[in-house]
Amino acid sequence: MQFSNGRAGGGDGSGTADGHQEARGPASTDVSGDVRFDDPWYDALASGWGGAGQVAVPVPAARQEQDDGATAAEVYLEVQRSEAFRQVRGRYRRFVVPATVAFFLWYVAYVVAATAAPGLMARPVAGAVNVGLLAGLGQFLSTFLLTWAYARHARLRRDRAALELRWDTQELTRGARGGAS
Repeated sequence: MQFSNGRAGGGDGSGTADGHQEARGPASTDVSGDVRFDDPWYDALASGWGGAGQVAVPVPAARQEQDDGATAAEVYLEVQRSEAFRQVRGRYRRFVVPATVAFFLWYVAYVVAATAAPGLMARPVAGAVNVGLLAGLGQFLSTFLLTWAYARHARLRRDRAALELRWDTQELTRGARGGAS
């Protein structure tokens, strides 16, 4: 049996003994002729959201060797200790920590300027629009920009690797439960 992530597997009852897939849902054939089930999470990534010409960063597999007697807790611990999981968490932290610090400093600067320098914040820029109003609107704008940047970073740097981890975890826990889905 061939899973959509390209790894051979079994034990979930979706393939036959000779390795052929049963027709259970939308399927496609890859270059090697193996049938794989389409994954809706890949559809979003393949739709061009990632930008033109951007190549996915390779991530090592989370699974080393499956222990047939592994419980679900052991499976999750194995995935958590894997290099792939560490890379996904590291990519997350390298974006979130600096972004959180920068946004918090920007917010504190706005509040401090509003309370400590009311003359600066009341300075007119154009008509009834003053520095305080522009800084307040800048808070909203920076929130939306940070949200967009986070979503883009997650899509380009973490989603594929996290999806592979999720597939590996599901395959391993399915094996730990004796093939139940």
